[in-house]
Amino acid sequence: MEKAKPRIVIKKEWCKGCAICVEFCPKDVFKMEGDYPVVVDIDACTQCELCEIMCPDFAILLEKTKSKKKSTKGKVQSTKK
Repeated sequence: MEKAKPRIVIKKEWCKGCAICVEFCPKDVFKMEGDYPVVVDIDACTQCELCEIMCPDFAILLEKTKSKKKSTKGKVQSTKK
């Protein structure tokens, strides 16, 4: 199974540049660039949601993704053990 990448949206019009997301991210996904955080390592994101939860201005939206699996649509699977 391949790990799907999340999408992180930072709403700059809501962000006050407090850097709480940068400080709380356990995987250093963010860094400050000027007055705003930017995503620098999306591959490291574990989708823990700390950035979204800790943001006091609700300026971060983490769009979670599921792992990519091969489709089983149209295939017959046995339910017997």
